[in-house]
Amino acid sequence: MELLYILLVVLAVTRLCGELAERLGQAALLGEIVGGIALGIVIHQTSARFTALGEATDSEAFTAITDLAIFFLMLLAGIELKPRQLAEASRKAVLIALGGFLVPLGAGFGLAWIFLPASELKTAQSLFVATALAITAIPVAVKILMDLGQLDSKVGNLIVSAALFDDVFSLILLAVLLGVVSTGTIPSAGQLLAILGNVAIFFAVTFAIGMFLIPRVAHLVMKTRSAEFEFSAILLYALAYSYFAEFMGLHFILGAFVAGMFFNRTTVDPKIFDGISSKLSGVTSGFLAPIFFASIGMHLQIVALAEIPLFVILLVIVAAAGKFVGAGLPAYWLGADRRDAAAIGVAMSARGAVELVIADIALRAGVFSQPDPPPPIVANLFSAVVIVAVATTLVAPLALRRLLPERSDGAEKTDAEQRN
Repeated sequence: MELLYILLVVLAVTRLCGELAERLGQAALLGEIVGGIALGIVIHQTSARFTALGEATDSEAFTAITDLAIFFLMLLAGIELKPRQLAEASRKAVLIALGGFLVPLGAGFGLAWIFLPASELKTAQSLFVATALAITAIPVAVKILMDLGQLDSKVGNLIVSAALFDDVFSLILLAVLLGVVSTGTIPSAGQLLAILGNVAIFFAVTFAIGMFLIPRVAHLVMKTRSAEFEFSAILLYALAYSYFAEFMGLHFILGAFVAGMFFNRTTVDPKIFDGISSKLSGVTSGFLAPIFFASIGMHLQIVALAEIPLFVILLVIVAAAGKFVGAGLPAYWLGADRRDAAAIGVAMSARGAVELVIADIALRAGVFSQPDPPPPIVANLFSAVVIVAVATTLVAPLALRRLLPERSDGAEKTDAEQRN
């Protein structure tokens, strides 16, 4: 019953805030995050009166709901995109992702190394900050592009493709961080090569199944008589890919996204495709996505701003500027005009759930326990990273709305049909 109560309150607040944001000319995502922040402030100030809500962010059931939201967001994003379009964008996306990864990584590590006190865990703490700043939140970038009708555009494909490469780089960096935290040493070259091998195997297997097996299975599925069997089939397919991604040591979002890419109007009847796409959009945008974006805001702890204001401000600046310069400049050098290059830099700067997961891993591993007792800057590192995630996610839709022209649904469908 507590979960139902939590979902009732969170969904009501976020949908109302999202509607208000839309009426003010902003993306619904912005209102949903602000609604989550407002909920978090109220809950933390009156935790005794709202115990269930206060414990929501630590609830396994609520976390499972937010994970499911990420799954549906990435599946829907994959359906909106096509493998050929992403392959064309990938040639430039690798360099954009590399720049957008290395610049904030180096700047974040340097900033943390300057500010953090000497201890046995200083390297792990600095690497934690660098990792949090280097990652791009793909679900956040995808939702922003969907709100603007730009997900299937040329710049949208480039952003998503670069964000996917960024995610692969982040997996390697996360392995390094976990190695430092658990053993105090950086993983060997062999261990890093094993990660790259798993990535290669995952994409080889999923692309082969998607290109040769799925079309044949889809033909059989269309002959079934059970109600909504096609909808269940795409979910089973995406869940299998997500499980395979986890089995290979990768993040499940890669599986959901790749599964969506191979489900299109050529795989099934166009009417069936449109129906499934509409149902997925309803479940995602109408229920799960608002809860996920609210959860980002609910994690906010503003105490860090009072305890270590200079470090937090510099961290936000480095996080935003590192991605903007690191991803935007390569995009410009590779032929994008200034507006599109700026849009790519801004979109890549959005953070979200992945940073919170990394922060939770570091917290449980005791990264913030030294020196003992930990000084304010170490004790508030977790909150500082959460503030960065919330701040960059709030700024991204505001900036992108100015940089990218909003397209209507009709225009978006027309463009997509022309590409197909």
